[in-house]
Amino acid sequence: MDRFDAMQAFARVVETGSFTKAADTLHMSKTSVTQLVQQLEARLRVRLLNRTTRKVNVTADGAVYYERVLRLLADMDDAETSLSSAAAVPRGRLRVDVPSPLARMILAPALPAFHARYPDIQLDMGVSDRMVDIIGENVDCVVRGGELTDQSLIARRVGDLQLRVYAAPSYLQHAGKPVHPADLEDSHHRIVGFLWSRTGKPLPYAMRRGDESVHAQGRYIVAMDDGNAYLAAGLAGMGILWLPDYMALEHSARGELVPVFEDWKLDPMPLYIAYPPNRHVSAKLRVFIEWVAELMAEHAPLMRPGA
Repeated sequence: MDRFDAMQAFARVVETGSFTKAADTLHMSKTSVTQLVQQLEARLRVRLLNRTTRKVNVTADGAVYYERVLRLLADMDDAETSLSSAAAVPRGRLRVDVPSPLARMILAPALPAFHARYPDIQLDMGVSDRMVDIIGENVDCVVRGGELTDQSLIARRVGDLQLRVYAAPSYLQHAGKPVHPADLEDSHHRIVGFLWSRTGKPLPYAMRRGDESVHAQGRYIVAMDDGNAYLAAGLAGMGILWLPDYMALEHSARGELVPVFEDWKLDPMPLYIAYPPNRHVSAKLRVFIEWVAELMAEHAPLMRPGA
């Protein structure tokens, strides 16, 4: 039995709550993971996991051992990365998940510079706007816009997305230009709905003008759960959009989107990088976080309090 493989398999089963999910994230067979954990239990002469047909629960002894294993695995990773040039040149596979528009418009175009700086990092980038199970899917970190609802995650705020309201000229020609957010409730106006992953439905936007404050909701005939598709529907004239500046900039410059409610303000949307508290912040994860922070300082800088 390879004790490192056995400890890693045990830790992953605890994190995912499943031998099958653990095997998938480790790219091993379920049988191999099961045998490793059984061999580990035999060596320690203690039951680490309680198994039923539906789920796997960690025992009291297993929970104590799990915390020790996490520290040991982190120390081993530190030991490896501290040898020779590894400390100066982060290396290894890094799994991240990022919003689709951010990947297409900001991160992907900057990847050549990232690779030139860190040629030994293999980056697995999931691109989606869905809610990702960081532990269950074995993701090192996620980049997400909006306030985080999972308080168990460690998060760093790396940017503030300034939001504005836009519509395609074809939509305005058909429906007219609304002058007040309340106009969106009229039957002849519509929005493009964005389905937020944590609620599965569009959310109202808080808008302010002087002492006046409204929560604009609007009606929609199409709603999307992907940012790129949401933008495409707006460009096609399907309704009014709320967009961060980086998504609208080029289209607005080309006249493909027209600002609406220009005298109204919206609070910026915070952008976070989040990772589990039990996930070791390796050199490769640390430099990725710094790289994203550098990019967002250019495209969506953090706003000072009161700005």
